[in-house]
Amino acid sequence: MQSTSKLQSINPYNQDLVGEFQTFTAVEVDQTIKSANTAFYAWREKPISDRVEPLKRLAKLLREKKEACAETISMEMGKPIKEALAEVEKCAWLCDYYAENSEAFLSPKIIKSDATKSFVNYEPLGVIYGIMPWNFPYWQVFRFAVPALMAGNAAVLKHAPNVSQCAIDMEALFAEAGFPMHLFSTIFLTNDFASQVIKHHYVRAVSLTGSEGAGRAVAQAAGAVLKPTLLELGGSNAVIVLKDAELDLAVQTGFNARFLNSGQSCIAGKRFLIAEEMYDAYIGKFRVKIEKLKRMNPLDKTCDIGPLARVDLAEKLEQQVKDSIALGAELVIGGKRDGAFYEPTMLKGMTAEMPVFNQELFGPVAPFMPIEDLDHAIELSNQSNFGLGVSICTRNPQKVLDKVHLFDEGAVFINELVKSDPRLPFGGIKNSGYGRELAENGIKAFVNVKTVYVK
Repeated sequence: MQSTSKLQSINPYNQDLVGEFQTFTAVEVDQTIKSANTAFYAWREKPISDRVEPLKRLAKLLREKKEACAETISMEMGKPIKEALAEVEKCAWLCDYYAENSEAFLSPKIIKSDATKSFVNYEPLGVIYGIMPWNFPYWQVFRFAVPALMAGNAAVLKHAPNVSQCAIDMEALFAEAGFPMHLFSTIFLTNDFASQVIKHHYVRAVSLTGSEGAGRAVAQAAGAVLKPTLLELGGSNAVIVLKDAELDLAVQTGFNARFLNSGQSCIAGKRFLIAEEMYDAYIGKFRVKIEKLKRMNPLDKTCDIGPLARVDLAEKLEQQVKDSIALGAELVIGGKRDGAFYEPTMLKGMTAEMPVFNQELFGPVAPFMPIEDLDHAIELSNQSNFGLGVSICTRNPQKVLDKVHLFDEGAVFINELVKSDPRLPFGGIKNSGYGRELAENGIKAFVNVKTVYVK
């Protein structure tokens, strides 16, 4: 385990220090996990009807304190405040959803067999270790922790270092809502030491939302000790616009898919595959929308787009664009960096050899490529190591539905951007990870599916 050090949270808008946070010693990590394990054994005995009561209070607290929560999100990672408010409200919706549905989801399933009685129980595993990212600092944590807790587990959170105050605030919210002490806990570690916690005897499973590299490291560490994992990793979603699409709707859908959270989303639209017949018109209308974006302090409620969460992230995006231009991409608008800010950018003439096609773009860059038809679009969409989602715009949804099985994706959205919804399973395939969060799948991600046979 690491020697202690301090994590820093830096406001990406002005580079001011938001806070410093002492990393945990090995002894502190051990005690946190042991305390969580003790809390688990008492919590799992509670009927689900009792577990949902603090969850209802948590939803109420989120709505009451959403302004303060959102302000911290914006200060720590630069999200426009209006989007941060929406993120907190979405977490409250998630709480509502599992308060209403957990008991039904976890009810024993009767199965006919040669037994007098046979059924399946869904029972909690124990302490679930969550390694979460900075881009949606509340939502990612809630969609991991809430179903895990409702299933009867305990949760220990290792959050991204640059959103440590969000982690502290969320732990306080769970406590204020009435969840038992230590059932939801936070530990502070540098990223280099995050996977070491997986070896702890009382850690039963791991949920990671993060980069492809982090996913490989966590899967390797968990596999070595035979612990289940759920990995929600990166994406390079295609936005496909067919020639029969309604142009203005398709532009708005693609624009929203690309620039939500300043483009810092695994499910953002990142490769724009546009029918040749609409290519120039689409790009022209898309550019007009970019020119209207307001870039300012994320705490200003009129802000449309903020900085990237860190300067190094903006530098990486800048290099990806430069390398793609060197390979023949044409800059339409943008392309400049100022500290952590990267201008909303459009590129024409994307090819499969360019970084903007074959790498994940975690920021406000939209590259465009013309396509011949749906089959051509499917071929290009699948030509990626990622498989998180795809969005297709068309006036003829049935044409897409007939070929939906050909998309190598965890989700296919028709005439809408790819988005997460508490009611629908969420996750990807290929290098986008495995397992599913949300919906009934999410609450059963970390349970023992126990067969009971009576004769």
